[in-house]
Amino acid sequence: MLMEQEFVKYMIELKNISKTFVTKNTNFEVIKSLNLKVKENEFLAFFGPGQCGKTTIINIIAGLEKTTSGEVIVNDKPVKGPGIDRGVVYQTISLFPWYTVMGNVEYGPRIRGIDKKTRREKAQYYIDLVGLNGFENSYPIQISGGMKQRVGIARAYCNEPAVMLMDEPFGALDAQTRYLMQEELVRIWEKEKRTIVFVTNNVEEAIYLADRIVVLNECPTSIDKEYIIDLPRPRSYVDSKFLSLRKELSALVSDRIV
Repeated sequence: MLMEQEFVKYMIELKNISKTFVTKNTNFEVIKSLNLKVKENEFLAFFGPGQCGKTTIINIIAGLEKTTSGEVIVNDKPVKGPGIDRGVVYQTISLFPWYTVMGNVEYGPRIRGIDKKTRREKAQYYIDLVGLNGFENSYPIQISGGMKQRVGIARAYCNEPAVMLMDEPFGALDAQTRYLMQEELVRIWEKEKRTIVFVTNNVEEAIYLADRIVVLNECPTSIDKEYIIDLPRPRSYVDSKFLSLRKELSALVSDRIV
């Protein structure tokens, strides 16, 4: 008797993508023939040396950059440009300073014409989810860096995207706040179960967060190696398996991380 195969839905497919930036004096190849599939609800981390093209990959998936060749599929549709099915959170916090926390989080639904009551209820749900209840009427200048990043995450989630793209979102935070935000992100992801693609140069962060780590080479970037992270959650930084994996990953890329 043949066993029924489990159906796997791929939320993101990168099909032989390449990217070359053309300037007046030179052509710079950033990505070369990269293929990757990301499963629905998977938490995937890109890890690799600085300036190896990780942000370019994020921007291509987001539809903010076009490939030189190859194709990007998100939720079974070719990416032709930006879309609300993809939320993006960058390291640089880009909140509207003239809007309150509520105003920033509800911005996407508001410009799409969703009525005030509905969008406020939706925004309040995500404000509560990221732990900012009570700060709805605060302006960005009145809250900390970690809180601003929470607002950015809530704003991205409020559009209810199928995919969350996060480019070193905690890189500018102090160590203590960074650890706290990692814990919060895992909590939110476990509750919401969206597909997340996360860029980091921090090996511990990659192991703590991801279901799978994709290690990238230097430019023109391609996939060097992949790791399935099967450690139980919540994860401990001092667990023996965590430390062993940290040592292996660090050794793999130690001559390339800058």
